[in-house]
Amino acid sequence: MPHRKTLPKQRSRQPSSPPNDPEVVDPRWLIKALAGTLFAAIFCAYLTLCVLFYQGQWQLVLHPSQTAASLSPVEGATAELIHFAPDDSAVPQLTGWWIPAAPGSHYASTTILYLRGGDGSLADSSASLTTLHGLGINIFAFDYRGYGQSAATHPTQFNMTHDADSAWQYLTISRNLHEQHIVPYGIGVGTSLATHLATTHPAIPALILESPKADLLEAALRDPRSQLIPVRLLFHETFPLTTPLSSLRTPKLLLTVGTDSPAFRSAAEPRLSVEFPATPTLTAQPVYLQTLTRFLDQYLPPSPVPPLLTAPAK
Repeated sequence: MPHRKTLPKQRSRQPSSPPNDPEVVDPRWLIKALAGTLFAAIFCAYLTLCVLFYQGQWQLVLHPSQTAASLSPVEGATAELIHFAPDDSAVPQLTGWWIPAAPGSHYASTTILYLRGGDGSLADSSASLTTLHGLGINIFAFDYRGYGQSAATHPTQFNMTHDADSAWQYLTISRNLHEQHIVPYGIGVGTSLATHLATTHPAIPALILESPKADLLEAALRDPRSQLIPVRLLFHETFPLTTPLSSLRTPKLLLTVGTDSPAFRSAAEPRLSVEFPATPTLTAQPVYLQTLTRFLDQYLPPSPVPPLLTAPAK
């Protein structure tokens, strides 16, 4: 029988997959790239918003105005316009007024360091300063940087605290006033600055605080412009008051208008709290001046006795 040669079976050819086309993009990768780009854009925009809030948050609590007027804030009183606190270029950064008491006044040896609030400028305090000057006391009042005629810059808690320190140095160094004859008087956010001075200078004999506007984190949280921002992490314009007042032993006169202040309620003794229905310097002048007189007479050191003049020897 003839031998039959068997041929090997040929494998059935499967259609090979087409080579990858470099021009074809996986749609899933495209979606991921678009989502990543969108997320990065949103994150950068949110981060920018946080940076802008951090830099401009002072506008939530401070509302300065600058004026070019150079008239005395106390009409009819002798006053000296003061430019002080020079920077590195020797240019004064702060402008204020030295308003002396009439010679022979009851408090002619005492000076009020007037630390106004964070709205407007010193020009808006004329009526209050006039009433206060009627007490027969020296007054030094000034505008923070960013206010009135002082240097044009954005006010912040840090700058205003430094400005209050500069005013203190002007009185104690340039005018050579004794610390025990200077009484800080703070209004609004100025209550925080006045309290800071009393904390850092224990020789201060007394402290007067009126209508506090401090501990401002809660106010910032209520502002609709800050709803999307982590305010508690970024906010630093707090102007603290409650904590320093709770341990400050300097005698304090606490003046409130309308409602009591939580910071005042927890203030350490000695303290005298008085509530007025409206701004006391404008609507209750007699009671206001009587309150200040009673407080100052109780806590101020005795006025220095002038030396006796001896007749020259003949």
